[in-house]
Amino acid sequence: MPRKKTAFMQFGNRTIPTDDQPELIKQIFANVSSRYDLMNDLMSVGTHRFWKDALVDWLAPRSHTKCLDLAGGTGDIARRILKRSSSVQCSIVDLTHEMLWVGRNKIHHQSDPDHLNWIAGDASKLPFSDNLFDYCTIGFGMRNFKDIDQSLAEIMRVLKRGGRLLILEFSHVKNTHLSQLYDAYSFKLIPKLGNLVVKDQESYQYLVDSIRNFPTQEEFAERLRIAGFKQVKYRNLSLGIVAIHSGWKL
Repeated sequence: MPRKKTAFMQFGNRTIPTDDQPELIKQIFANVSSRYDLMNDLMSVGTHRFWKDALVDWLAPRSHTKCLDLAGGTGDIARRILKRSSSVQCSIVDLTHEMLWVGRNKIHHQSDPDHLNWIAGDASKLPFSDNLFDYCTIGFGMRNFKDIDQSLAEIMRVLKRGGRLLILEFSHVKNTHLSQLYDAYSFKLIPKLGNLVVKDQESYQYLVDSIRNFPTQEEFAERLRIAGFKQVKYRNLSLGIVAIHSGWKL
């Protein structure tokens, strides 16, 4: 039998076999998990809180529904959903056990644990039956998925007909001058901040590189349409620094 060719990808400053990505992602988030939320506040000057609020505002979760919070980590999105509608059943899925552990301890004191399930899992192989969830939310996790298209297919599978996907992700700034300032801040200061706060510059170098490599708003909207989502729309926040993408399973 012919030997399978090894595929490679850029991972920060390194070129790695594509199959190694999930383990390296787990390692990165395990390394930063204890100060992940602090770094989010520092990197965005607290603005990530408003971006996540905007996602939940657009979601407008109904009572007695089920939500899959994918790449849910420390539970920021799930906590906001439960604050909006306390009867929603949230399943928080993340690749990294350490992120789930930090999130479980953080959210246990703020929300009803009976409405939360914490599950270590891979977005490309979700451990759920078909047509289970009313919503799927992803906050700043999509760009870390090994196979975006396979993950979108899995999300489509586990959503009920009439279910909705909302993705909050870093995106592409349209204004040239702001884009230059944003690039200078992201690629020069954030890795140094990661080294100062978490003692891990390489992980944050990867995270900012992954922002640059993520598709544009229009390109990603087309990926959603190809995956079968309908009524695909997006909203730019902070002049396109981030965008919220919306799609429905109809």
